[in-house]
Amino acid sequence: MKIKFHHIILGILLAATGCKKDNYAPPGSKLTGRLTYKGEAVNVEYNQVPFNLYQPGFGKSAPIVGTFQQDGTYSALLFNGNYKFTIPPNQGPFMWKEVGPGKRDTVAVTISGNQTMDVEVTPFYMVRNAKITAAASKVTAVFDLEKVVTDAANAKGIDRVDLYINKTQFVSGGDQIASTELAGSAITSLTNISMSVNVPGISPTQNYVFARIGVKVSGVEDMIFSPLVKLTY
Repeated sequence: MKIKFHHIILGILLAATGCKKDNYAPPGSKLTGRLTYKGEAVNVEYNQVPFNLYQPGFGKSAPIVGTFQQDGTYSALLFNGNYKFTIPPNQGPFMWKEVGPGKRDTVAVTISGNQTMDVEVTPFYMVRNAKITAAASKVTAVFDLEKVVTDAANAKGIDRVDLYINKTQFVSGGDQIASTELAGSAITSLTNISMSVNVPGISPTQNYVFARIGVKVSGVEDMIFSPLVKLTY
């Protein structure tokens, strides 16, 4: 079988082009930060609240998608350049600024090497003064709730409050070995709320658990949490 010379040349060019694409340097600059409210960390459920990064004028409209850790921190590995950061609609237990009907605000960020950018949000509620203790295989939480968003147009009620415990540091409704629930209708005061839950048998045996309080806001899918604590009993 004869192979035409120009087919060989075309094959060499395509191979060279492919190698050139494969040899592009990967993104090497890291953007890190955390969700904050007045400088205080906003705690969420692990890997459930997304964020989007757009690079205007880069030839594609699809965002770079990431998620927040349960302590509200995030990170993204990027090429140097200009980006716009936003949180998609109906995500997170907090308010994100709207600049028009159905149009989300964006935060401009210029990447040139590693940098940190905290993301300020307005949570509907915050868990305050949480004291979570363990004794005799029982975990008890005493805490206050602060209603942050109070205006008539945006304020929301509470569906329920949960006290979760787990044998690992990932703690939420989807990651727990025991929990107890308090209905929002049963909360008569936002101060000095008390809840307790028994620690079940753990195999292999360990003398510690991790715990968090979660608040389910009415009409909001994602819960807001108190900081994680490790309890020895």
